[in-house]
Amino acid sequence: MKLGRLNHIGIATPSIADSIVFYRDVMGATKIHEPFDLPEQGVKVCFVDTPGAGGARDGTQIELIEPLPGNTSIAGFLEKNPAGGQHHMCYEVPDIHAAKAEFEAMGKRVLGEPRIGAHGTLIFFLHPKDMGGVLTEIMETPKGDH
Repeated sequence: MKLGRLNHIGIATPSIADSIVFYRDVMGATKIHEPFDLPEQGVKVCFVDTPGAGGARDGTQIELIEPLPGNTSIAGFLEKNPAGGQHHMCYEVPDIHAAKAEFEAMGKRVLGEPRIGAHGTLIFFLHPKDMGGVLTEIMETPKGDH
C-alpha cells in the first residue's frame, strides 16, 4: 500500500452552521461549500477548502459532519465529545478495490463494503485499532474538482 494524498480531515460537529462561522471568522476560510445531506450515511456534510501550493485542489479539505436524526455513530461520538472534534482522516487511492484487497491481506479490518461517499467516489473505512488509533477513510481519487 502506498500512502496517497490526504484528501480531508473529518470533523464531527453538533452544528455545521456554528462550525462554518468558526472556520470563516476565526480560521479565515474563504472557500466554504454549501452543506448537503448524505442520507444514506445519516449525516449532513460541508467541505471547507484549505489552500495548497497549486490552489484549492491541492489543499486538504475539512469535512464538517453533523448527524441526521437516527444516526448513531456520529451522535455517539458527539455524546463523548459534546463540542465535536476530529473524527477521521481520509486518504486517496487510485483503485479502491485494489486498496481494500491490500489492507485485508495485511489483516486490517475493513468496516463494510466500498460505498459512495460525500465526494461521489467509492470509500471505505478501516478500524482505528488497526490504524494507529485513527479511524481512516480510504477513497478513490475524485475525477472532478472536489
